Amino acid sequence: MALLHRATLRPTKLELLAAWLPTRSWYGQPPGEVERVAAFRFDDPAGAVGVETLLVRAGDGPVYQVPLTYRDAPLADGDDFLLGTTEHSVLGRRWVYDACGDPVYVTALAEAVSGRVAQAEEFLDVDGELQRREPSMRVAGTGAGDGPAAGAVRRVVDGDPTLIVTDAVELAVVRRLPGADGAAGAALTGTWDGQADPLPLVRLA
Repeated sequence: MALLHRATLRPTKLELLAAWLPTRSWYGQPPGEVERVAAFRFDDPAGAVGVETLLVRAGDGPVYQVPLTYRDAPLADGDDFLLGTTEHSVLGRRWVYDACGDPVYVTALAEAVSGRVAQAEEFLDVDGELQRREPSMRVAGTGAGDGPAAGAVRRVVDGDPTLIVTDAVELAVVRRLPGADGAAGAALTGTWDGQADPLPLVRLA
């Protein structure tokens, strides 16, 4: 379960992304504002790390996939993946990371691709009452539930797709959607408003 708060963030997630995306080799747009298209979340079993994937667009450009994690303290050895910090009006300072380098996201992603876990249900805390929020997109793993757990992250190769190499699996995260056709096999697919057919977001490499 993803517990969300009525809160303000300074800077906002989109402001952080507007500064970070133009530094990526796979982002083909000029610097400027970006808008949110859709998003989904995974659960952190420990309840400590926020795990959210945003789909964003700049103007009439393509849709980009950007997984993020939100932490209440810096990620050890995570400087290369840090977008910046934001002040959350309820939770305080949050460190925002490119989730491809965060082991909490990678573990959840491998489980989702395998079909063993689903995206998180989202609940909004409104004056102490939890109200279920309908997600803006739906994702599903196509695996048969029998793949290995991810294990430790050994290497991340930034690009499109971004390749995450772990002890047991390699995951290819598509950045620009739709991506090129990949090899057959387990994948995480998504649908959202304007994308009715399931589109591969992540594949086992």
